[in-house]
Amino acid sequence: MQIHVVKSKIHRVKVTGADLNYIGSITIDEDLMDAANIIQGEKVQIVNNNNGERLETYAIPGPRGSGEITLNGAAARKVAKGDILILITYAIMDIEKAKTFKPALLFPDEETNLLK
Repeated sequence: MQIHVVKSKIHRVKVTGADLNYIGSITIDEDLMDAANIIQGEKVQIVNNNNGERLETYAIPGPRGSGEITLNGAAARKVAKGDILILITYAIMDIEKAKTFKPALLFPDEETNLLK
C-alpha cells in the first residue's frame, strides 16, 4: 500500500506580492525551495492563515536570498500582500517507508522569509 505523506512544509511565510497578470503558480525564494526539497513545477498546497483559503498550484523559483513569496495568476486573488502562509508538499510512498520518513520542516524568519 502507498500513502500520501507530508514531504516538506515552509511554516509561516509572508506574502511579498500578488501578480494577477502572470499565467499562474507561486514564486518562492530558491533558497527556501532548496532547503525544503521543493523542485520547480512541483505541486504546492497553500494555506492562508489570514483568511482560511486553501489552494494548490505549482512552484517556480524566485531570486535567491530575496525572501520572495508571490502568488501569480488566479491565486493572486486569494491573498493580500502581508498575509501569512503555510506551504506544504506531499509525497506518495510505501507505508513502511512512510513510518520512518522525516519531512523537511522550515521555520523562516516571519519578517524577511529568510532562513534563520
